[in-house]
Parts: sequence; C-alpha cells; structure tokens
Amino acid sequence: MKKKLHSLLFSATLLMGVAAHAQVRVEIAGVSGTQIPVAVAAFADESVAPDQISSIIRADLERSGVFKVIDARQAISDSASVDLGAFKASGADALVVGSVSRMPDGRFQVRYKLMDTVKQTQLSQLSDAVGARNTRLEGHRIADDIYEKLTGVRGIFSTRISYVKVNPGRGNHSYELVVADADGENEQIAAYGRESIFSPSWSPDGTKVAYVSLEKQKPIVYVQNLVTGQRQILSNEKGNNSAPAWSPDGTRLLLSLSKTGNTQIFIVNVDGSGLRRLTNGADIDTEGQFSGDGQTVYFVSNRSGGAQIYKMSVNGGQPTRVTFNGRENISPRISPDGKTLAWISQRDGVYCLYAMDLASGQEQRLAEGATEPSFSPNGKYIMYANKGGGRASLAVVSVDGRVKQRLSTQAGNIKEPSWGPFMK
Repeated sequence: MKKKLHSLLFSATLLMGVAAHAQVRVEIAGVSGTQIPVAVAAFADESVAPDQISSIIRADLERSGVFKVIDARQAISDSASVDLGAFKASGADALVVGSVSRMPDGRFQVRYKLMDTVKQTQLSQLSDAVGARNTRLEGHRIADDIYEKLTGVRGIFSTRISYVKVNPGRGNHSYELVVADADGENEQIAAYGRESIFSPSWSPDGTKVAYVSLEKQKPIVYVQNLVTGQRQILSNEKGNNSAPAWSPDGTRLLLSLSKTGNTQIFIVNVDGSGLRRLTNGADIDTEGQFSGDGQTVYFVSNRSGGAQIYKMSVNGGQPTRVTFNGRENISPRISPDGKTLAWISQRDGVYCLYAMDLASGQEQRLAEGATEPSFSPNGKYIMYANKGGGRASLAVVSVDGRVKQRLSTQAGNIKEPSWGPFMK
C-alpha cells in the first residue's frame, strides 16, 4: 500500500522552495485599445546577473497588452547621456535604461531610469541591491514601476499566483498546490498529496493560503503559512468543509459547511474560533465571497430553483438576488475596488466567464469554457481555468476583454487558480 505524501515545503521566504516539475508557458493574444510605445534598452553589464533583467521587463510589458514595446537595439546605462529626441522620432513615448553590477558581498546592484521622450524629463528611477535568487523579482518590480508611472495603475508583475497541478499516473493521480510568479515562472510546491486539493485562497497579506484537501477521505479546510511552513486545520466539522474565502482585513474567513444538513455559509476567525452561521435557508448556500469593504457577502444559492448569485450583509439579514440571466450562475468573485462582479454563467450549454458593473448592472462576456475566476490585485485582469483539447490550463483576460493570455504546461493539468495580493 502506497503511503500518502503530504509535504509542506515552503521555507522562510516566498522565493525559496521546491521547484515543480514543469514551468508554465504563456501565450499572448490581443492588445488594449491604445498602446503606449515604450523603448526598452538592454541594461549595461546585465550579463553578470543570473537573469537578464531587461528581457523580464520587456516580457512583462508585452504580456500586459497595454504597451507597444520597442527594442532599443543597444545597451544603455542609467548614467549615460541619451538623445531622447531620437527615441521620440523612432516612435517611443518613454525609454527604459539601466545597469547591473556585482557587489563585493555577492549581491547585485540594479539601477534603472524611466525617461519621458516627449517632455524630455525623467519619470522615475530605482536602485536596489538584491541577491542572486531575487534578480527575476527585481525585473518584475521595475516593470511594475513602469506600468504605474505610465498608466496610473499599480502593476501586478511581481505578484504571485497559486493553482493546483494534477499529475497523471498509472491507476491514480498526484496533486500539487503550486505557487508561482504571475508569469508562471519560479514554480514552487506548497503542498503535495495523492488525494484532491482544491479551492486555494490567498490571505490579504500574502503570507498564507487556505485550501481544501481530501487527504483524510473528506473535505477539510487547511491554512498553510508560506513563511513558516506551518499548517493548521481551520475547519473539520461534520460533513463537508469547503470554499474558504478571506475577509479583506485577514481576520476571518467564509466557509461552506454541511454540518447542519444542507450546505450553508459560515464565518470563522482565522484561528478557527468563533464559528457563526450566516445563511439560514432550507436550500443550498455556498461559495461565499466578501465584498471589497468586508460588509457584504456574495454567495451562490439554489433558493430560486437553480444556482444563482445573491448578496447579503455580513451581519445577516435578507439576501438579495444579483444574477438573473443564464440557467446557472456560480463562482462569484468581487474586484478589489468592489465595483465589478466576475462569475461563471451557463448559457446555451456553455460555461462562460462574465463580468458585471455592479453600479449599472451591465454585463460583458469575457471568455467561453471557463471556470474558477480570480481577480488580479489591481482589478484589471481575471485569471480562470479553461479546458481545451482535453487538458486543463489557466488563462487570463483583461476586464475589458481585449487582452487574453493562456498559461499551459507540458506535464499535467493546471486548474483552481487564485491570484495573490500585492506584497508589501
């Protein structure tokens, strides 16, 4: 009899861990309505570092769909005198330059500048000393700075994502809860087992992931601390324990529990204390999600005869129906600013990703064959699971539907995505 494996392998930083077996490949399709032309030069002496930082920056900006990236075709140091007019004449509105040098202690000094070629001014600059394993992260941070300075919106390139990877085997599968960079690189295994793992959910501070595991032959909710490596059982009530979702302040979670018979929404403190039932219907209520301000809970209920999305006060009260179109509406997710609802709707026999402006009620269809949506922390993108060609993969779409990405791997299926928060 094969012994079950369950290894919680995170070390003291989020950038250390056990590498997963295969990295994720990103395919990009579509661009935003108006792209910002940016020239990115190779950083002076960047070959001394483990990662080519300028290449990471270019890939991030291109993946966003917001920028038209122009290759400067030369290495330009942040200390060099640059003819900005020449770059403006080539069609670039901004120029990225920088340098990398090895420090005596083995770290790398990374410097960068962002120049406005139209106004002939400097928009931003950074100078950081980073270890060898953090040079990729530094490239993402610079790309974040460029995104924010040129769009006014915080960048999400240095954030992390989690997902479940299902590895096929003879007679059985293995399941990995994986954490990776937002571009799918730098995969690390947070948990591993022979039984299903699903519904990962990030804490607001990015240090923990709650998830459900069947390792004890029933659904139990665990909280994994990604910094200390410690794991705790959050909920092991009678029946099913599922669908963990954090409050915006990180002090409580919503759970879907069947301890009373039919599945209902409960609230519990992060240490497992103070369990309180929120919904009290005779029907199934599940998949609870907090609003951005933590005062409203969105959830799925069949109280109208089919699965639809409702909302109610976190303090209780009468629920209000939110969705009316489509045979089945499930998996509600609220954007960080609380203005947009993303969910999965079954229409004409197809499960599609929709987004709704909550103020106007206007809906937009974003993708077909979608499940399990998750907003980026800046609210501009939605990651979801997609099954095409018999293999489960992840995809990303901008909230306006213009930019689409597909993340796939050569080995196994990847599903159950959850986009992590901004890291402080």
